[in-house]
Amino acid sequence: MNFKIENITIKKSGLIGLLFLCLGMLNSCYSFTGSSLKDEKTVQINEFPNNAALVNPTLSQQFSTDIQNRFLQRTTLKGTKENPDILIEGEITDYSITPTTISSNTQTTTTGGVVQESQNKLTITVKVHYENKVHPDISFDRTYSDEAVFNSSLSQSDIEASQVKIVNERIINKIFNDIVANW
Repeated sequence: MNFKIENITIKKSGLIGLLFLCLGMLNSCYSFTGSSLKDEKTVQINEFPNNAALVNPTLSQQFSTDIQNRFLQRTTLKGTKENPDILIEGEITDYSITPTTISSNTQTTTTGGVVQESQNKLTITVKVHYENKVHPDISFDRTYSDEAVFNSSLSQSDIEASQVKIVNERIINKIFNDIVANW
C-alpha cells in the first residue's frame, strides 16, 4: 500500500507556530524541575561537625562541602549567611568500621578447599536539622545512615578515599530528596 499525497504544502511559519503550540501544551502539563522549593530563594548550610566516637579527620569538611555543593549546583537556591529561607545543619554522630560476613566472597584453593574472604562494613550516621522559614510546617529533624561493605584488605587511606565518598553520596542523596524532591 502506497499513498501519495500531492499539492499539500505547509509554510515554515505555520510549522514553527505548531511546534510552539505543542511545546506550550507540554510545559503546562509537566513541571521539569520536580522541586518542592518554589518560594524559597536562599539557603544556609552550616558545617557538620564530626561527633562520632571514631574520628575521620577529613569527614566533617568533606561531608559539609559535598552537601553544600549539591544544593547550590542542583537547585536555584543562593547561599547566604544572613536570614536564609532554608537552614540545614547537623552533626555526624557515627562513623564506624566493623567486621562482617554478609555477602562474603569465597575462593577455591588449588587443593579444592574453600577460603572465605573477610569483609568490613563502614557505617556513617548523620543527624540533620532542616528549617524552612517560608513553609515551617515542612521543617524536620531526622537521622540518616548508610553503609558500604568492602574487602578487609583495603587500607585506611583507600577506605577514606573510596568508601567514605560512596556512603556520603548516598546520605546526601537521601537528604536532598527529602528536602527538594516533589514526589
